[in-house]
Amino acid sequence: MSTGTELPDTVETLDGDELADLLGDHVIDREEHLNAPAFVVRPDEVQATLRTLRDEAGFDHLSMVTAQDYEDRYESIYHLKKYDDPTQEVSVVVPTDPENPVSETAEPVYRTADWHEREAYDLVGVEYEGHPDLRRILLPETWQGHPMSSDYDQDRPQIVTLEEHKNPLQDDHRAGGQDTMFLNIGPHHPATHGVLHLKTALDGEQVADVEPDIGYLHRCEEQMAQNGTYRHQIMPYPDRWDYASAGLLNEWAYARVAEDLADIDVPEYAQVIRTMGAELCRIASHMLALGTFCLDVYGDFTAIFMYAMRDREKVQNILEDLTGQRMMFNYFRLGGVVWDLPEPREEFFDKTRDFLEDLPEALEEYHDLITSNEIFQVRTVGTGILEPETAKQYGVTGPVARASGIDYDLRRDDPYGYYDELDWDVVTEDGCDNYSRLLVRMREVEESAKIIEQCVDLLEDWPEEERDIQANVPRTLKPDADKEIYRSVEGAKGELGIYIRADGTDKPARFKIRSPSFSNLSALAEMSEGEYVPDLVATLGSLDVILGEVDR
Repeated sequence: MSTGTELPDTVETLDGDELADLLGDHVIDREEHLNAPAFVVRPDEVQATLRTLRDEAGFDHLSMVTAQDYEDRYESIYHLKKYDDPTQEVSVVVPTDPENPVSETAEPVYRTADWHEREAYDLVGVEYEGHPDLRRILLPETWQGHPMSSDYDQDRPQIVTLEEHKNPLQDDHRAGGQDTMFLNIGPHHPATHGVLHLKTALDGEQVADVEPDIGYLHRCEEQMAQNGTYRHQIMPYPDRWDYASAGLLNEWAYARVAEDLADIDVPEYAQVIRTMGAELCRIASHMLALGTFCLDVYGDFTAIFMYAMRDREKVQNILEDLTGQRMMFNYFRLGGVVWDLPEPREEFFDKTRDFLEDLPEALEEYHDLITSNEIFQVRTVGTGILEPETAKQYGVTGPVARASGIDYDLRRDDPYGYYDELDWDVVTEDGCDNYSRLLVRMREVEESAKIIEQCVDLLEDWPEEERDIQANVPRTLKPDADKEIYRSVEGAKGELGIYIRADGTDKPARFKIRSPSFSNLSALAEMSEGEYVPDLVATLGSLDVILGEVDR
């Protein structure tokens, strides 16, 4: 473990000019995004450019891929970071012909580009040449048009092929010479943690291949955000991405990117409140993850699940006192929070402290029931292996990455809020398995409790005349046209980021959500091949995905 204010070993930093020299003739133009230098490359130079940045400049994390269209071109953007230092960022911009939007795939360089490019193709319409499996990922394969392209016709009739209406009672048959069996898991099954369909191929009793079929909960949240104003209408939506318990963490992702875009400073007092609320949400989320994971592993409605719900309920009560809501909080505002702590403040502090005082005993009970349980160990130790380099290739973040020994946490590595003023640790484990992922979350609950306790101490002693909860933000925000920015926070599941391009109006021209669950889930097949179906279920549970965040 390392302390919260201590950065990992430093890595070589190259500025924009040095990166331009490194890329040489690959670069045809330069841009300056608010977060990073950006290099424009030809659509047939994508792999060569990304491979140079990965191998020679150390950008080993493809954080975000997005696509958008202008009047004269389509554009793909690859946003790169370093796991050792995510403050080092660079964007690669790939323009394509509006009549023939074809660009070289990045999948051979970064495996995570597989799903991200499929989404860009599905929603915007850019085709990625050489992609191993360029199919729609959120919408049905029969869908007509690309909903987030400017020429999309909402009135165009949709077509369903006869294959979609084939007889479900038709006799099954075995293909000649094959010993595999196809097994559907979900989409309506408790073990899939929402409407997720796992197309599973079995060789005997072992998993030969598994393909997550997502999109059942797709609501086009990005399009809804693009139809809302920065100042007032977007903030209610983030609560609905990771809808289970992580609302304030989601809200902070939008607050951070919009505040940086509009150059808004948040009062220190509001930052402390935000930090406390976010960590309460992290505990609630991890408690839910713990309870449902044990439900998956043990296979029945155990006391562990009830205990976890009990402790999560205590956190929800505190969050309800703070925000007025139990789930869809809508508590953050650009520039701060909507209101101060509830009165009488002493009762709120006492209630929070009572929960924190009871937490160590509850966690010790969980360890007795779970981590030292022989059945649980047999089911989780050595299953769902995700090696560090594989995790990086898939853009895995959060507890899943830290359980594979990747020391990456944006609260420390790219500080925001009040985190860099507090004493806490980043938790990592080297087991790379299902057991390690649960252990990381349980230990992170302890660290979140340390953060909350320090925030309560600060808030309790804060001078009354200095309790500013919001900055003076203009009623209407209109960032300059063609301002582009990507910012992220450490969500409950990992790196939750948002890309925004402004067009000079009070609404974003492009709003892209980078959800951690999306990238984490894409690694499931890599983790499950050669294991048994119960191991597959345990591995899926250990990822702690929320389908509202996957599909958006």
